[in-house]
Amino acid sequence: MNLPYKKAEDAIKLINSGDRVFIHGSAATPITLLKALAAESDHLRNVEMLAISTMGQLDIAKPEFKDRFYFNSLFVSENIRSCINSENGEYIPIFLSEISKLFEKGILPINVSMIQVSQPDKHGFCSLGTSVDVAKSAVKHSRKIIAQVNSNVPRTHGDGFIHVSKLDAMVEVKDLLPEVDYKSRTTAAEITIGKKIAELIEDRSTLQVGIGAIPDSVLQSLGHCKDLGVHTEMFSDGVIDLIEQGVVTNAYKKKHRGKVVSSFALGTNRLYTYIDDNPGFAFLEADYVNDGRVIRSNPKVVAINSAIEIDLTGQVCADSIGTYQFSGVGGQMDFIRGASLSEGGKPIIALSSVTKKGESKIVPFLRQGAGVVTTRAHVHYVVTEYGVAYLYGKNLHQRALALMSIAHPAHRDEIEKEIIKRFGSHQFPIR
Repeated sequence: MNLPYKKAEDAIKLINSGDRVFIHGSAATPITLLKALAAESDHLRNVEMLAISTMGQLDIAKPEFKDRFYFNSLFVSENIRSCINSENGEYIPIFLSEISKLFEKGILPINVSMIQVSQPDKHGFCSLGTSVDVAKSAVKHSRKIIAQVNSNVPRTHGDGFIHVSKLDAMVEVKDLLPEVDYKSRTTAAEITIGKKIAELIEDRSTLQVGIGAIPDSVLQSLGHCKDLGVHTEMFSDGVIDLIEQGVVTNAYKKKHRGKVVSSFALGTNRLYTYIDDNPGFAFLEADYVNDGRVIRSNPKVVAINSAIEIDLTGQVCADSIGTYQFSGVGGQMDFIRGASLSEGGKPIIALSSVTKKGESKIVPFLRQGAGVVTTRAHVHYVVTEYGVAYLYGKNLHQRALALMSIAHPAHRDEIEKEIIKRFGSHQFPIR
């Protein structure tokens, strides 16, 4: 198919001062377009950049571009963290399941979307590839669309198709997709946590696993299970191993039986090759994938989410270090709630007991300015390398004792003093 491709520096001329621009995220980050935007931006002022997560180097997030670009992000990834925590960036706290509403209701109208798509098929349809999530809604409600058409982007099944006739400018590239592999970075504590969580997972469960060292450790420890399903906002390479081992079959899910359901994926080239034109995967919009009503309809949903710190009553901070915005709300609450309402479901908060500096992540009080992502009323299971604390139905004192029992031994005496100071010395039995 002969398409009117443009050079990147010409395509980004569709962006004007004062525009709000959506950036396609994760492995689909349109790096070539973003580099061209940085190089050709001398004339631009006050362009608002909107994204959930991005990969690679973003020059436009550097201080020297502060008069030209402003990040108003829906999630905070590493490459814009400094920008968001400066006077040139802000973070919008919102559930992943609800981001599309901001576009649909005109709360955040989008002037231009910068996306990365697969080569068009014979019918003229490109795929959003690894990231359908909120990108499909952004594209639908954007006035203009600039597409980076990449032969290395996998064609994924599901909601992510867009016809070339909808694109205002196309730039052809052959960029390699960014890769992430956590196996080499996994600590002994994270491996232990993964094994403890795996012991909680029953046959025919439906998993929400995400990406990171602990989710990878969980997946590596599930060889004993049968007929698991996957319904998750995102996944990485570890799911492939379980599919090939026959552990993940998706045979007992109520929704999309026989398919892995996700809104985006991030991993290595092995993953990107595996999902290409693979009907065993359905990449659907995040407002559906993360809808609690959809999640709870599957059996035995196990939702595994991480935390930066948790206080003695069970309040979970997962997005900030005090007032420093580290990540975002994302889909944690969507799945924690969905799993808790699923028949036989298990919502799990997983975290190492201490930081890299040896500070306890189980604390009497969250740091000043810290955001509560998951409330104490929503928390059921908390897992560290020292054990599993089940908080559901327990009073505040019992919760504190249960969390102390899975804290790092070096911090338990201090935590016990705080418990006595707050609740007295009477010891409730932990049942």
